Amino acid sequence: MGDILAEERTSRLCICIIGNQASSLLNFRGPLISFLIARGHEVSALAPDYDESTRAAVRLLGANPVDYSLSRSGMNPLRDIADMLRLVMLFRQRKPDITLAFAFKPAIYGTLAAWLTWVPLRFATIEGLGYVFTPTQGADRLKRKILRAVVFLLSAIALRRAERVFFLNGDDLAQFLDRRILSSHKAILLGGIGVDLCEWPAAPAVTGPVTFLLAARLLREKGIAEYAKAAKLIRQRHPDTRFILLGGLDTNPGALSRREIDEWTVDGTLEWPGYVPDVRPWLAQTSVFVFPSYYREGVPRITQEAMAMARPIITTDAPGCRETVIDGKNGFLVPVRNPGALADAMERFILQPELIERMGRASRIMAEERFDVREVVERVYGVLKSSGSGSGI
Repeated sequence: MGDILAEERTSRLCICIIGNQASSLLNFRGPLISFLIARGHEVSALAPDYDESTRAAVRLLGANPVDYSLSRSGMNPLRDIADMLRLVMLFRQRKPDITLAFAFKPAIYGTLAAWLTWVPLRFATIEGLGYVFTPTQGADRLKRKILRAVVFLLSAIALRRAERVFFLNGDDLAQFLDRRILSSHKAILLGGIGVDLCEWPAAPAVTGPVTFLLAARLLREKGIAEYAKAAKLIRQRHPDTRFILLGGLDTNPGALSRREIDEWTVDGTLEWPGYVPDVRPWLAQTSVFVFPSYYREGVPRITQEAMAMARPIITTDAPGCRETVIDGKNGFLVPVRNPGALADAMERFILQPELIERMGRASRIMAEERFDVREVVERVYGVLKSSGSGSGI
């Protein structure tokens, strides 16, 4: 992390980072964990789904992998309260000086558990509002409306007991301020978790055949059906165009079925390699990255990665997604749930292939200006340090 890592180390503090997946702790919090350890602090990384591989990888960073119980997608209040009480016991044993929770459930229950055990400094990060806040239609609408009210109530109870709360996009921050869940002096707009620009270098533009890529969890709200419909429209006029879909099957309530995916692959509409551990080789063969999500995103990490690799972006004019595109400069914004508009945006790159390189360069410049993980980590640490002045951080 440059000269900052060479600075004199401060007093050793115990910091608990609370996540909802071990893989996310490694992929998204790894630079922060390494930074804190390099500053001389003891870091415990809490996740509910460690295996031997992820546990070993966290240890290689210098942190302590710690198991805890969490239901990622369920809304069982008894289970959630029991998990929170287990966190209370864990914090009593470890006596952390700081807790930093990522994602909704850890932010709520982790912060409350830390408050109940008198942890001096408690921080949380809202990384998008997720499934419950995704607009929907039909019978599910009332259910989600009730769930939103519950989540807002729990957020108000928990986040008012946090020292600071980080938000990735302005839409989420504004919603929390408008509902008076949080006071403005506690809210920090982070603008994305960032990527390592050295690990995601710019790649040469791909102009033939024009290839589109969508990489996401296979949830309906990620706009995958709209991507497939747009692909069918394009292939009627430009049959040589490639459309790649990356991602594994999911257990989320909005997950697509294997049968649906097969329907798009059997007829040749989409290529579906499934889940891949490293998306970089696939981005290298991509002309344009497409992310037609209407899920309540934070700022999608995969889009930041595609921008770092100098790929133009087509995404929706929706919270979180719109943070990654200046329309007409590094890509195009399209309305949600609109395969026709999505196909029109795709066709512009086919008819004007010179846009691929030009807009790709603009994406890389934006990634350098907005999504450099070193700057993000240093900013987070600056907030922790200013909040904990006098505590040794």
